[in-house]
Order: sequence, then C-alpha cells, then structure tokens
Amino acid sequence: MAASSSFAAMKSRPYRMQFAAYVLAMMADNVEHVISYWVVFQKFHSPTLGGFAVLSHWLPFLLFSVAVGGLADRFDPRRIIQCGMLLFIVASAGWGLFFLTDSLQMWHAMLLLVIHGCAGVLWQTPNQLLLFDIVGPQDLPSAVRLNAMARYLGILVGPAVGGVIMLALGPAHGIILNTLFYLPMLLWLFWAPTSDRSATPRRFAVRGFGDIVQTIRDIAKQPVLTSMTWLAGLTSFMIGNAYHAQMPGFAGDLGHGDPGVSYSVLLAADAGGAVLAAIALESWGRLKPSPRTAILLAILWSVTLLGFATVGIYGVAIALLFAAGFFELSFNTMAQALVQINAPADSRGRVVGLFNMAGLGMRAFSGLTVGVVGAGIGIHWSLGVSAAVLFGLLLVLYRRAVR
Repeated sequence: MAASSSFAAMKSRPYRMQFAAYVLAMMADNVEHVISYWVVFQKFHSPTLGGFAVLSHWLPFLLFSVAVGGLADRFDPRRIIQCGMLLFIVASAGWGLFFLTDSLQMWHAMLLLVIHGCAGVLWQTPNQLLLFDIVGPQDLPSAVRLNAMARYLGILVGPAVGGVIMLALGPAHGIILNTLFYLPMLLWLFWAPTSDRSATPRRFAVRGFGDIVQTIRDIAKQPVLTSMTWLAGLTSFMIGNAYHAQMPGFAGDLGHGDPGVSYSVLLAADAGGAVLAAIALESWGRLKPSPRTAILLAILWSVTLLGFATVGIYGVAIALLFAAGFFELSFNTMAQALVQINAPADSRGRVVGLFNMAGLGMRAFSGLTVGVVGAGIGIHWSLGVSAAVLFGLLLVLYRRAVR
C-alpha cells in the first residue's frame, strides 16, 4: 500500500468540512462527559456508576455495530449519522433538564448514558464509511489519522470548554448550550458527498446476529483483518478508555491542588499526546501501516498505563498519560486504516462494524475490569492488573503475527 502524502486528506474540500464538523461534535461529546461525569460523581460518589457509564457507552457498539454497518452498506450513511446527532442532542438536553430542576436520580443518569451510547454507535461506523467515500483508498490512512486527531482535539478542548461553560453558566445551562455544537455536523450531512449504494456488487439484507457470524467467517482467512480485529478487541476488553470515567478518583488520589483542575489536566494530557501523534505521523509519513507495528505500539500503550496506575507523582502521571495518548492514537488509527483498506467492497460496512464491535463494543467490559472491580480493590490496582494482563496477551498476538 503506497503511503499518501502528508495531510493528503486535507486537499479535499468535503473532507475539510467534515473535519471541522467532526471536531465540534467530538468537543460536544466530551463537554457532555466532563459536565455530566463531574456532577454525577459529586452527587453519588459511586465508582460503580462510573463503571456503568463505561458499560452503557460501549455496550451498544457490541450489540449493534455490525447491524449498523450493514445498514450503511445498504442505505445512505449520512442519514444514519444524523439520527446519532439527534440522540446526542436529546441526551445533553436531558442532563440540562435534570440539573435545572435538581431532580437527578441514579436511574435518570443511567437512562441518559444509554441514550448517549446509542447515539455513538449510529455515528462512528457510518462515518468511517463516509470517509472512504470522500477521499478514496489512497488517502484513507491520512483521513483516518486526521479524524482521530479531530476526536482527540475534541477530548483536549472539551475539558477546557466544559470547565469554562460550568464556571460561566453553571452545569445546567452549560450542557444545554452544548446541544448547539452538534448542529454543524447534523446540517452539513444534508450536502455531504457519498457513493451510490446501488452500485455495490451485492446488497445483503441486515440479519442481526447472523451478520456477525457470517462476517467472522468472511474474514477468517484474511490475516490482516483477523489480527487487527483481535488487537482492537483485546485492548478494549482489558482497558479501553475505562480509566477516563475514573479520572476524578485518580485526580483526588494524586492530591495535587484542586481535584477539578487536576481532573481536567489529566484528561487533557491524554488527549494532547494523541494530537501530537496525529501531527507527527502525518508530517513524517514514513511509518508504514502493518499489523506488527500496530501491535508493538499497543504494547507500549499498555506499559505506559501500567506506569500511570502505579505512580504517585502528579507530574510523572501527566507525562505517562501524554505518552499513552500518543501510542493509543497511533495503533488505533493504523489498525482502522488497515481494516478499511483490506475490507471487501461489498461488505465493507459489516467488516468495519465487526472491527468497531471489537474495538469499541468490548470497552463495555473494561467498565467491569477497571470500574466495577475498582470499587472492590481500588482503581489503581484494577487498572494496573488490567494493563499487565493486556501486556501478556499482546505479546502472544505479536508472536502469532510474526509467524
């Protein structure tokens, strides 16, 4: 696969518009996380609810990613993404209503977290197919990296914007204002380019669980697709991003100044490392995507998170999270690009959906390994043990990839 030039996807005007709308939508997603997680943590002080936040956010990806990918193979992915944007707006408005009336109960929080998770699954897989339509296979690695940078820009800017909004308007009015940031993506999709779905060689009916089984069979003899799907599943099952929901607890344990500020800085460090990775990989353009390289980067990610779980020095913790963000973006974007490029044209949506089921859906279980287990043995121990086990599993996967 020939490497595309630096920032190649940015030469496409439709991609530039998509990139800007994606940054705003990801920022809104993370503003909602920052405000809602902080209010919920202060109100309930429940690590278990933090674990449920991870579970509800990612379980829809486990259950519906392949089905949504099948829908995107058959129908216009832009309309599916718009449905996701509408659900995001409903979730933010719902948080705002409960904050305004001071009537939030735990089951309210659980319901809104589930709505937010369903919105995400309607967004991510169709959006990845839309990238392929916009830039084509040659510039797809660039588009995937830049979209990942957009995601982390949202994570980086989200805490800052969320903090400013909370200070200026309060959590209730701030999270209601947040609904406006989803509108550019919602509106741009009415004019976004896409390929003709009727030109696809075969158009399979959406069959639910049967699609998952058939897609697994379809990729069984394609080592690139199977190894990258395993990589996504292992990293997500053991850790995923479950430590983000527990970040208020890590910030408090590190005991450095105001916990709210420390919490935002730790999240920003993780995102900042990812943004630097995207810029570095796009500028350098010589790191050729391969399964072995992706697995090595994931191994480095597990090591940095093991260090973060055990360190007690605030400055070192920030540095380790910065490195973790760098490695996470690197291996995730490489794996995603390899899957999209090598997926068969007639079932690309289902194959990408299976990858997302592994890479995003399995994060539901990381809410148990890091969150719920953390309620019993402590979040430092739960993250540290998860990172150590992941390190061993990735070594096995690397040996298999070498053979």
